[in-house]
Amino acid sequence: FERFYQELKIVPEGEWDQFMEALREPLPATLRITGYKSHAKEILHCLKNKYFKELEDLEVDGQKVEVPQPLSWYPEELAWHTNLSRKILRKSPQLEKFHQFLVSETESGNISRQEAVSMVPPLLLNAQPHHKVPCAPPGIVRGLLSEALPPFGFVIANDVDNKRCYLLVHQAKRLSSPCIMVVNHDAASIPRLSIEVNGRKEVLFYDRILCDVPCSGDGTMRKNIDVWRKWTPLHSLQLHGLQLRIATRGAEQLVEGGRMVYSTCSLNPIEDEAVIASLLEKSEGALELADVSCELPGLKWMPGLRHWKVMTKDGHWFAEWDEVPHSRHTQIRPTMFPPKDPEKLQAMHLERCLRILPHHQNTGGFFVAVLVKKSSMPWNKPWVSRTSPVHPSPAGPSELDSKPVPGMGAAETTETSEGLESNGNKKDGVCGPPPSKKMKLFGFKEDPFVFIPEDDPLFPPIQKFYALDPSFPRTNLLTRTTEGKKRQLYMVSKELRNVLLNNSERMKVINTGIKVWCRNNGGEEFDCAFRLAQEGIYTLYPFINSRIITVPLEDVKILLTQENPFFRKLSNETYGQAKDMAKGSVVLKYEPDPAKPDTLQCPIVLCGWRGKASIRTFVPKNERLHYLRMMGLEVLAEKKKEDTDLTNEGAAGSAPPEDEGSAEQEQAAEPAASPDASTGSSPAGAAPPR
Repeated sequence: FERFYQELKIVPEGEWDQFMEALREPLPATLRITGYKSHAKEILHCLKNKYFKELEDLEVDGQKVEVPQPLSWYPEELAWHTNLSRKILRKSPQLEKFHQFLVSETESGNISRQEAVSMVPPLLLNAQPHHKVPCAPPGIVRGLLSEALPPFGFVIANDVDNKRCYLLVHQAKRLSSPCIMVVNHDAASIPRLSIEVNGRKEVLFYDRILCDVPCSGDGTMRKNIDVWRKWTPLHSLQLHGLQLRIATRGAEQLVEGGRMVYSTCSLNPIEDEAVIASLLEKSEGALELADVSCELPGLKWMPGLRHWKVMTKDGHWFAEWDEVPHSRHTQIRPTMFPPKDPEKLQAMHLERCLRILPHHQNTGGFFVAVLVKKSSMPWNKPWVSRTSPVHPSPAGPSELDSKPVPGMGAAETTETSEGLESNGNKKDGVCGPPPSKKMKLFGFKEDPFVFIPEDDPLFPPIQKFYALDPSFPRTNLLTRTTEGKKRQLYMVSKELRNVLLNNSERMKVINTGIKVWCRNNGGEEFDCAFRLAQEGIYTLYPFINSRIITVPLEDVKILLTQENPFFRKLSNETYGQAKDMAKGSVVLKYEPDPAKPDTLQCPIVLCGWRGKASIRTFVPKNERLHYLRMMGLEVLAEKKKEDTDLTNEGAAGSAPPEDEGSAEQEQAAEPAASPDASTGSSPAGAAPPR
């Protein structure tokens, strides 16, 4: 390892000892505040004015605890780092409250405990709310959506590993967004998708693409000790081809003018600059490296290398392809070397790549390159008359045939309707899993996505009970079953509905949508068979015009700390709104008072149930604790116990919550748009049947 990187001179002269010393130190803990902007500001206020202040002058095992500091390059102080390792955070009694806060807020989706360098790609992606974005790792999905929660665009999160896809689902669920889809494909051959635009089928191109490719991971040595023992240059040689194929496939699916971020947690130029140089060379000017040197002020990085050599497992060096003996041609490829032509090399501007070294800002090692697509890839461009049928060029991977549209390469616009119709399956709004037997040999069999027909008798009672606005997109509702009663109703964005209906046989969708309604067994007696689900309430609330109770802050505290408070425990204001309501699901809304800046200044929307003489909330445990913290209530939990003690600082004590309730546990554990399942019932008058 040392011989390899000293020879390549990736570390500035005179800094090698600091570089190696940093690699031997544990990685500092870092966190990022996510979620809706108003909630993010409240969490930041809580962190700075409470938890960070409690860390001042604190010593753990004889070591002074550094108060967390904001990452200088991350906008709006929404990312912080500290010298506390995860081990110290978990083991130290003095840090128990802070650790519980981090764990609970992470489960609620309000904080992401993510390595600092992994926060860089979503920022450089510069995604906007209307963009269509495919990406991969869970942390990057969260970072992307926290930067721009898309009202019109969407994020497709892909992983080749089926089990990791379910980690993506778990992370995506925390974001409560109808704009995320998790799919399971090899990124090097991820299928070309189509969408319907004004009655015709068009190829789907993405505005932003994030290629976080598989890599040797030697930039993660500070947290993955095995990398020290197992490091060999052979890993990079084995991964280079796959990395180049993934990057190439991403470039093919990028819209002209779009931006693609290529990233690895490796410092090795064979996985980094060599991939970028090869991609730029075969793009023939279609791609160029963007200059992002001014986009993250405060971030320290080294410019990309223009010259590097290849080393074999046994320590032999090769400076260019001509030196490689024929016996090694299967292991070493021409694309691993820098271009020979000095002018071509100069025009690539490889210095625009970013290599982040661990000792510069106490981080892991990382590599990022930002590419912009100027025109179609050469093998996508028509080589015959624009009015003639288009055939893929043999110079590159074949694409779906299409008719040209001005301003775009012919093979990158619109498919023939026959080809698309044969692949899309939208019969009765049922989007089933791919029929390929090969794809069913691994992982779990996924249930279909079934959109609710416009004439389905299930919907009018829901629309009437909640007085849904006429603009409510009812066609975006779906279930996960084709038989029996529909137990859960989920909602996706209009754009993802389009993707699902037109590509069900092309892609393996693991998960999409957020739960917005759950069926009550025997719920017809409450005028509506479906109660609201907290998971999707922020998406649903703008369309609801009935069953809304505006509650003051003190009532919110009571509702979140007591299992089933009677009307007499609530304010006259709340009781006045609830007393004439029929039993059933309700929306509990708190509006902040700008005239009282010391009180909670972000709006809260909760799902509740108006019983015979009481009101209760249906909120997952961690989300409940999140709101209570924002209102100044401290959470004290004893280890190995499920009981939670809530104490109001500077005020009279509040009653502790009783049993967290099976409904909350169900909501907290269930992934977004999970397959429908039978549910039991709970006592009438106290809580609705689940």
